Amino acid sequence: MKGMKGTRARGLTLHISLIAGVLGSLFPFYWTIVMSTHSSAEIFQYPPKLLPGSHFDENVHHLFQKIDFFGSMFNTLVVAVSVTFLVLFFDSLAAFVFAKFHFPGRRALFVIMMGIFMVPAQLQAIPQFVIMAKLGWIGSLTSLVIPAAANAFGIFWMRQYMKGSIHDELMDSSRLDGCGFLRQYWHVALPVVRPGLAFLGIFTFMAQWNDYAWPLIALINPDHVTLQVALSQLNSVNGTTDYGMVMAGALLALIPLLVVFFIGARQIMADLAKGAIR
Repeated sequence: MKGMKGTRARGLTLHISLIAGVLGSLFPFYWTIVMSTHSSAEIFQYPPKLLPGSHFDENVHHLFQKIDFFGSMFNTLVVAVSVTFLVLFFDSLAAFVFAKFHFPGRRALFVIMMGIFMVPAQLQAIPQFVIMAKLGWIGSLTSLVIPAAANAFGIFWMRQYMKGSIHDELMDSSRLDGCGFLRQYWHVALPVVRPGLAFLGIFTFMAQWNDYAWPLIALINPDHVTLQVALSQLNSVNGTTDYGMVMAGALLALIPLLVVFFIGARQIMADLAKGAIR
């Protein structure tokens, strides 16, 4: 009896802790909603207002007057979607080779790739800018898409996932059936690693959507920028900031991320459930 009570108490404590953690993680999002519905003066009032206000429409109207919000969002969407699809293809293809094929220099190439993974992105900015300038891509969205078309993290992640998910017996069976490299990749590897691809897609899309430093450097025309750069320009002439307007822009910018996250999360859970049934 005492053991059952102790188990129930631990279970209750665990559930309360999880609920508190969820509420704590959701509070910044709720606070963004609250601030986006108040004026800048109301935001700095004490005690702070914890309930939504009535200035959301006004903040959004000012936001659209200050920046080309939908144009910037379209640029960001083009970059994020293009990079995500390219990363999923190139990284999964390279990872498939590293995980399931043996060739001379494989280990050395993997070590070099991991070394590239450890180089901070800030150190790559100057040589990357020089290369993009020589190619004539500075100022265009191409300068954002092509350098990000493949990355060491995605290759490493998919390699580790494929090593544990794609069994050698499955590869041998596909060879006996006459599958070449591309058919093995498309019909054998990709259906098995869809949860890993879903995670990589979510991670890549969010990283590109929130990227600020490189678009600020590469897109020299202030009228053709990505959304994060456009939102950073929301300062008035006298140097003050309308935080209600800024938070309204940040809230609207979150909507595509939430859509992508829920679609990707559903894909991950559905594929994991299929794998468990099998």
